This record gives sequence, structure tokens and C-alpha cells, in this order.
Amino acid sequence: MKLPYPRQYLHLVAAAAALTLATTGSPGQAQEWPLRPVTMVVPTAAGGGADILARILAGRLAEILSKPVIIENVGNAVASTSRVAKARPEGYIFHFGNTAHYAYHPTLYKKPVYDPRTEFAPVGLVAEQPYLLVTRNDLPVSNLREFMSYAKTNQDKLQFGSGAGTGSGNHIVCEMANAAMGVKVSHVPYRDIGPLTQDMIAGRIDYQCPLPVTMIPLIDNGRVKGIATLGKQRLASLPNLATGHEQGLTDFEGTVWWGFFFPRGTPDPIVRKLNKAAIATLDTPSVQQRLGTLAANVVTPERRSPEYLQKFLASEIERWAVPIKATGAFVD
Repeated sequence: MKLPYPRQYLHLVAAAAALTLATTGSPGQAQEWPLRPVTMVVPTAAGGGADILARILAGRLAEILSKPVIIENVGNAVASTSRVAKARPEGYIFHFGNTAHYAYHPTLYKKPVYDPRTEFAPVGLVAEQPYLLVTRNDLPVSNLREFMSYAKTNQDKLQFGSGAGTGSGNHIVCEMANAAMGVKVSHVPYRDIGPLTQDMIAGRIDYQCPLPVTMIPLIDNGRVKGIATLGKQRLASLPNLATGHEQGLTDFEGTVWWGFFFPRGTPDPIVRKLNKAAIATLDTPSVQQRLGTLAANVVTPERRSPEYLQKFLASEIERWAVPIKATGAFVD
């Protein structure tokens, strides 16, 4: 029998084949995926906004995949994303990431830790949310116009906090909101939303720009003061909270998108299977209802594919580069 390669090169062919299997797994393994629990890396501490959303999705995903989906909380934007970028591309770890981790990072960091365009296998967009502008309850303002006037007069004394630290979405959105209002206020980074909110309730921090998930009950019971929703529309869960656009901040919008990302090199059949499971999760009425109560809107069907997320990510990196550069909020 004639060999397809000269005999002296067979060891090289075998080595290449072994390396391919070690890196991507066999086709059979991809088709049988998942054979064991799958880990979803979440970029906040337990109880944070992302964690609450992730657990709603993970519960239904686990039912569809017939395997547990384990939440791994890594309370730092860069650390959580890097954790996935460096993981083995076998399909057993993926990231529940957002605008901050993927669209902001290449511009925000003077020396980016990872490249969102090349180090991940996008699975699909999941949901979108607006940020809020929330203040301590005793700040002497009741709406955005009053807040802007007060902030311009007292910007040297005010402090705003971010619940996931420097470079997180709530940090950058607040920086950009400050720039749009024409104020410069000191930033105090926190490791997660809990201690920040406690300090704001106690009067040690003046305001923050959080996601609605953890703020809705605090606004409703008067422990913090809602000033504006930074999206285009009012929230059904906070119908009396006017948008920034309604209150004169017409050139600014603060929203976040969420998506699933595997490490680069994850076999395409596995990417497709998680994407299919994600779509089934998003189409589940109980999931939609629970996300809706948290002001998270499920993305429309035409925006859920891996191909869409790949193109969308590239456009988002370009779109956010301009306002990030304008704020000068770079990270060394």
C-alpha cells in the first residue's frame, strides 16, 4: 500500500494529529458535549447584578444541556475575562461578559491584557440593560437637572463609586455621564456593588451608575434616590423614573449588552450547541419574565448568532473608542 507521506515524515504527521486532538478534541467529543458540568464565569461577586442575571440563565441552560451550569464568580472585569481567555478550549468554561469586558477594553487600557477580537469564540448576544444614575438619599436634588446644577457647583467635593472597580461598565458609564454633564468628579473603585451601596446609603459616597437589578428595591423603599435611567426608554419596573433624555441629557446614553464567549479554539460544534441552548433559554417565557422584572431585555432573534456577535463586537470597539478617549479615563 502506498503511503500518502514519505515514511520518514510519518512521525511528524502523527505529532500534528495528536496536537490537533489535544487542542480541539475529537469530532465525537464535540458532538457528545457536554459530558460533565459546564462553568459560567461571571464578572461580579455573588449577589451582584451580573450574578443575578447569570443565575436566571444558568438554571434554564442546565435543563436544556442536561448538565449542571456552575457559576464561578470572579469579581473583576479584567480577571474574569482573562480567566476565560487562558482556559483550555474544550467547551467546559465560558464567560458571561458585557460591553466593558469586550468593547471598552482595547481603548480603555494603555496596555490591553487581552484582545477581544482574537482571543475568544463568540457564542451569542443574550440581553441588554440600561444603567441608572443613583444618589445617596440625602443629596439635595430630586431630578437630573437639579443634579447637574449641584454637581457643577460641588464637583470638587463629590465622589462617585463603581461597584466592579476601575474599567468596569459602571465606572466608564459614570465617567462618560460626568463628561456629558460637564463635571469632573473623583472616582472611588470598589470590588463589588454591596460595599459601595452600603457606603452610599451611609452617606460616604455621593452617587453611582449601577445596573437596575440591585437598585430597584432600594429606590422603591427610599434607601437611595433614583435620578435617571440612562437608556432610551423608561423602565416598566421603575415607571416614575424619567430618562436622561427626558431631563435634558440628550447627547448621552448608557446601556450594556451581555453575551456568552468561549476561549478561542473551542470546536465550532460546541459553540453551536451552546448557542442553540442559549436561544432556547431566551425563548423560555419564564426566563423572559424574570429578566424583564430586572430591566433586562432579551435580544431579538436576528442578533443571537455567533457571526452577528463577532461583527457587532468589532463595531462596538470602534463606537466606544471615541467617548472613552474623550473622557481621558485610561487605565495603566
